[in-house]
Amino acid sequence: MTLNTELTARLGCRYPIIQTAMGWIATPELVAATSEAGAFGFLGATVMRPDELRQAIAQLKILTAKPFGVNFHMFQPGAAEIVEIILSERAQVRAVSFGRGPDKAIIARFRDAGIVCIPTVGALKHARKMVELGCDMITVQGGEGGGHTGSVATTVLLPQVLDAVKVPVVAAGGFSDGRGLAAALAYGAAGIAMGTRFLMTAESPVPGVTKAHYVKAGPDDILVSTKVDGLPQRMIRNRRLARIESAGPVSMWLRALESALMMKRATGASVPELLAAARAMTSHGGLTLAQAMMAASAPMLIRRAVVEGQPDDGLMATGQVAGRLGDLPTCHDLIEQIVAQGRARLEAVTSSLAPNLTTAA
Repeated sequence: MTLNTELTARLGCRYPIIQTAMGWIATPELVAATSEAGAFGFLGATVMRPDELRQAIAQLKILTAKPFGVNFHMFQPGAAEIVEIILSERAQVRAVSFGRGPDKAIIARFRDAGIVCIPTVGALKHARKMVELGCDMITVQGGEGGGHTGSVATTVLLPQVLDAVKVPVVAAGGFSDGRGLAAALAYGAAGIAMGTRFLMTAESPVPGVTKAHYVKAGPDDILVSTKVDGLPQRMIRNRRLARIESAGPVSMWLRALESALMMKRATGASVPELLAAARAMTSHGGLTLAQAMMAASAPMLIRRAVVEGQPDDGLMATGQVAGRLGDLPTCHDLIEQIVAQGRARLEAVTSSLAPNLTTAA
């Protein structure tokens, strides 16, 4: 049974599986391992400066000749230059993904260059808006997803969006195996997108001590918090999150300033650039300035856990699915397992229905 869909046709990958772009985690090594195994990987550029993105793309092109994608948002420092870098690499950069995305004019530039625009949305109205702006495909993340997430489950949101838009839809939020792939295809999706499952692989750059927390976490160890930056985010419980949950307004401002300074040191962005990014986010998402500052710099708290190996002093974004995952396979083995199980489930369903259909006829 072939698994060719609009996703594989447009992105040039073998299987309808996307590795989502996680800041600090979707590195050239992980993206290359994903793409070489037949799926489609997105490079996490939202935490990169333009020069870092150039280096990452150059490294990725050495590791694989397969097409890949780049994830960014228009509020990050150097966004305009990042757009130009992506356009200049259109020979191998097949797609862009984003949440806080570019406007209609920039989307048109990507489309004219043959780069597929695949925003991630968590609400029906946002899916409609992205299609109106000219996006070629939509990734729909249900409430089970990691990091910033909505309240509507994938099983409700996915069919809503499928009924409302006329572009291919990719399902995200709660997927990790071939059963999920088969279910998404049965709904009418063009494929699945996974973040946490790829974080929990051998090629993921996350330090072993932090990966151990993901492996150990059960469903009750994962919760949604609005205290990190004012928006719902799904995280693994730890000491840092407990302090954030119990903090008052003054502590929130102090944490915003601390995170902003960390971001300044790590990225080289100036204070005016960080403030401009935060102000842009207030007008886009209705956040207070303190919340926007934390949203712009919260990746630094994630960095402590997933880069520096300090899981108790950082934040560990995760999907609900981590609560049932207990292994760290290679990307190759993971994708082969998903594909084999997905095919088996689809064949089992069709074969079990065939005798009944014949009898009914």
